[in-house]
Amino acid sequence: MSMGCGMQSSSLLRPSLSSKGVVCSSVGSVGDFGNLFAGERKRLGVRTSAHIVASRLPCVSITGEHCEVRRCSLRSARPPCAQTRASFSEAEAVTSPELDMVTPPEAEEELSQATLIWRAVKLPLYSVAVIPLTVGAAAAYLQSGLFFSGRYWLLLGSSVLVITWLNLSNDAYDAETGVDKDKKESVVNITGSQTGVLGAAYACLALGAMGIVKAAQRIGDMRVVGLLSAAILCGYVYQCPPFRLSYKGLGEPLCFVAFGPLATTAFYLCHASGVGALPVTLTVLGVSVLVGITTSLILFCSHFHQIEGDLAVGKMSPLVRLGTEKGSKVVQTAVISVYTIIALLTALKALPLTCFGLSLLTLPIGKLVLQFIGKNHADKNLIFMAKYYCVRLHVALGVALSLGLLLAPKIPAGVIFW
Repeated sequence: MSMGCGMQSSSLLRPSLSSKGVVCSSVGSVGDFGNLFAGERKRLGVRTSAHIVASRLPCVSITGEHCEVRRCSLRSARPPCAQTRASFSEAEAVTSPELDMVTPPEAEEELSQATLIWRAVKLPLYSVAVIPLTVGAAAAYLQSGLFFSGRYWLLLGSSVLVITWLNLSNDAYDAETGVDKDKKESVVNITGSQTGVLGAAYACLALGAMGIVKAAQRIGDMRVVGLLSAAILCGYVYQCPPFRLSYKGLGEPLCFVAFGPLATTAFYLCHASGVGALPVTLTVLGVSVLVGITTSLILFCSHFHQIEGDLAVGKMSPLVRLGTEKGSKVVQTAVISVYTIIALLTALKALPLTCFGLSLLTLPIGKLVLQFIGKNHADKNLIFMAKYYCVRLHVALGVALSLGLLLAPKIPAGVIFW
């Protein structure tokens, strides 16, 4: 990248587009243009390196002196043309990979295809398939001392397929309402085919359902099919016509029921032995409630940066109704409730002390969620990251509960507090 300059110091540049780049003529002394130091690679603004795109002002040669600007970046090094100043009406922000999640709106159009695909895949959100299954299996191990790895992997594959159906069908049906028209990472916007996305979604659902039925047949307990079918039905009425209950603000309650009491309990029952069915205990009900709360928290926080778009199409999400400030209080209440429930279940001896002790290790993540949302709830650029912080909390608590349930039979109660 280079900038050749034949101007005197303190000159004003008026850029215009040309076939070779941008030709600027010096037209006087410093005016209302901003500083431009020629050089390479300086961080500009929030988190971006910037390539400057010139304004479309006509280039008027007054003194005959001119400079050609092809691609210009900024840095703090001393400029070759002392005190050169210029202004540009447009700036193209190129984001660094680690901060793609918080790109400001004016830079959205410049995101790479790879970044858009990464966002569309939503890989971190597949934790909602892993955690209910793992917690349910750990609760079954505490109850029976048995773990069936084959069933676990079969159910994990089926769960991932069902979550893929949820994600793809959500994008396909949201395309009908226009709520995702400016969402560049929408799978429909990327592929350009709503029909194709919807077909792939239901193919994933069919394969996932086949895996669930196969697992239920192995244990001979059709309660599993009933519970998981009810969970899938919650997903359907959440987003699919004619129901679309998420547009009425009922998405979070449906998410809580589907991933908590229904899915987690079903996965617990899937690990019964050939001797007989597992009893539904306060332990499994308690951990299913915890899983449901943290899963719903991810969905709730995903709406912070979408309030304007949701409101424009009549999607009355909880945050549209509450606003961001009250929404941050809801998050605070939910996080505090999680740890309160853990303490209560431990006091009732429904959870082993190992679960309580390991859950305490996740407090810094819970604090991070509260601080981040409390500070940035009104910043629609930064608050995009809120759901990913909630994913961290969801995973950390799920792992803590699972390990606590697995270790409880092997570790004396008091050891965890040493």
